[in-house]
Amino acid sequence: MGFKENLKFELAYSGMLVKELSARSGVKKRTIDNYLNSHNCMPSAEAAVCIAAALGVTVEYLITGNKPQEHCVPPQSLGPRALLKNLESLNKRDQKIVLNLIKFLKQMEELEGNKAPLP
Repeated sequence: MGFKENLKFELAYSGMLVKELSARSGVKKRTIDNYLNSHNCMPSAEAAVCIAAALGVTVEYLITGNKPQEHCVPPQSLGPRALLKNLESLNKRDQKIVLNLIKFLKQMEELEGNKAPLP
């Protein structure tokens, strides 16, 4: 995959809108739209660095699709990525079970947050 496809994937993965990426990276929304819609539109090094930082990935990954070295990735982004990778490797039935478990755990957490602490 190229820059365009990797950028699209990372936007979808992060759940970020283009305008949010623009605000976080400092790169104009119209410029990011061009990267997403043009066939061979590559960012400047400065724009690539800003976009990669906002998405929590390396410039190398955005441009080449090569997985980043662990020391280049912010620690907070390793957990969700690993979880997503493992979830995607499961069959549909097991994915549904995992998602239901996550929903259940979230509900339990919310319920516990509403209870008074035990003496």
